[in-house]
Amino acid sequence: MLQVVNTELGEMNLTIGYCQYLLSSQINYTLTNFAEHKEGISHDTINRYLCKEKITPKIVWENVQDKIVVSENGCILFDDSVMDKRYSNKIELVRRQYSGNEHGVVKGIGVVNCVYVNPDTEQFWVIDFRIYDPEGMDKAS
Repeated sequence: MLQVVNTELGEMNLTIGYCQYLLSSQINYTLTNFAEHKEGISHDTINRYLCKEKITPKIVWENVQDKIVVSENGCILFDDSVMDKRYSNKIELVRRQYSGNEHGVVKGIGVVNCVYVNPDTEQFWVIDFRIYDPEGMDKAS
C-alpha cells in the first residue's frame, strides 16, 4: 500500500496527492512547489518517499478504485505527455520525441496517463499510466 502521512490537515496519501497535483498544475511540477501548497508536508518527506517507492499502475489502481465517484456523465481521458529532459544525458528512457507543448522534437520521457473525470462533482482520478519504453515493451502485447 502507498504511504499515508499525517499533516496539519489530516492524513494524506503522498502518491495520490502528488499525482493529483501533477494533473492540476499547469506550470510548476516540482516537489518544492507541491510541498509549498500542502501544509505539513516538506519537500524532503516527498522526495525520500518517491525515491524509495516503485509506484506501478497496479498500485495506483488498487489505491484509487474505491475512491472513484462514478457518474453517468463521467468519462475516461488519455493524455500523452513528454517530460522535457533536454539537459539530461544519462537518464534511461530519455529519447527524442515530438512534444505538442514545444511544437517540435525534444529529448524527453513519454508518459500516457489515464484519468477518470466526473464532471458532476468536478473531480478526477489518475487510474492508470504507462511510460513509453519501446525497447522494454512486450512485443506480444
